[in-house]
Amino acid sequence: MVQLLLLSSSRVHGSPGFLGHALPAITELMAGRERMLFVPYARRDFDDYARTVHSVLSSIGIKVDGLHRAADPVRAIASAEAVFLGGGNTFRLLATLQRQGLVRALRRAVLAGVPYLGSSAGTNAACPSLRTSNDMPIVQPASFAALGLVPFQINPHYLPPDPASTHRGETRDERLAEFLEHNDVPVLGLREGAWLRVRDQRAALGGTQPARMFTRRVPAHDLAPGTDLSHLLGTAPRYDLC
Repeated sequence: MVQLLLLSSSRVHGSPGFLGHALPAITELMAGRERMLFVPYARRDFDDYARTVHSVLSSIGIKVDGLHRAADPVRAIASAEAVFLGGGNTFRLLATLQRQGLVRALRRAVLAGVPYLGSSAGTNAACPSLRTSNDMPIVQPASFAALGLVPFQINPHYLPPDPASTHRGETRDERLAEFLEHNDVPVLGLREGAWLRVRDQRAALGGTQPARMFTRRVPAHDLAPGTDLSHLLGTAPRYDLC
């Protein structure tokens, strides 16, 4: 059974610190499991990032092992009870996974039932492609092809247009509309405080905030927390259309 918890962000305004808003959902994801393999590659300082994650997850009885400290990363992934890909820069995360030959190992483990926690960049990495990331491409991965744990795209940290703003650059809605001009695949815009929970063939919107669904040639619309999104798991994504 595929088990995914895909968070928009690690921090939410008004919630207690790192991952504070999602600890009950993480506890549910980890039911019966005590150790989590943390993948810190979206940030520069792996040890500091791993310490941050350990300090929080240890409060709910979860022991954290940093993948960067594993003598054999592929074996560490294969034997993991659960994995967590943290936030940071999505391009740096994927480029590091590709360089170390870990994309296939992660995908194989998760599809075999290892619970997957993703936040921000880690949520982007669960999609078929990085193309709906908000991040600057500070490094160049071998390709944009990611883990493909879900067959549709997610845009974490989604922000709706602010009608009172004086900013005249593109809004997030306009950027995602541009993406859909060339690609036929749904995009789930996750506001901070929202997440996607997948249990095998069932998917639902969790958290406290609505999400926004973007689909080619269909007006974008909001989704309330608790909305059943299982139909998205049957998506057949198509990229690079004319």
